[in-house]
Amino acid sequence: MTKPRIRFQRANTLVADIERALTFYRDALGFEVAFIKDSPLDSYSYDVFGIDKSAAMRFCVLKTQDQPNVMALTEVPGLVPIEGLPRRAGIVLEARDIDDAIAASQKLGLTVHREDHLVTKDGREGVEYGIEDFDGNVVVLYRIDKAAADE
Repeated sequence: MTKPRIRFQRANTLVADIERALTFYRDALGFEVAFIKDSPLDSYSYDVFGIDKSAAMRFCVLKTQDQPNVMALTEVPGLVPIEGLPRRAGIVLEARDIDDAIAASQKLGLTVHREDHLVTKDGREGVEYGIEDFDGNVVVLYRIDKAAADE
C-alpha cells in the first residue's frame, strides 16, 4: 500500500496550564485525554515554537471516540495569552451539542463571539460560534441544522 503524500496527524496548541485548558477542551468540548507526559529537555517544540529552553513543558494528547490523537496541548508555564489582531490560526470543530459547549464555555468565563448563520459551499445551513480559550487560541464550533436543498 502506498502512503498518502501527506496525512494530518494532529493540531498542537500552546497553553499556560494544562489543567485549566482541559476545563475547556475536555469538559466543555468533550475531548478525551489520551495521555499527558513531561516533554523531554531536547524536545523539538522548543525550536519550532521558539520556546525558552529553561521552560519545563508538558504535552497532552487529546482524542475523541472515533478519532485518536487528534489534538495536542503543549503546556508552557508563564505563557502570555495571544493578543492583537488578526489572529493567525484557529481550529474548526463540528459540535453535536453546541448549545451545551457554548454554555460551558461561557460559564468558564471565556470569550464567546456572537452566533453566526452558516451556509456551507454545498448549501447546508447551521450556526457557528467563535470561542477564545484561556490563552487566546481560537476555536470555531459549528452545527449543521439543515441539509442542502438538493438532498
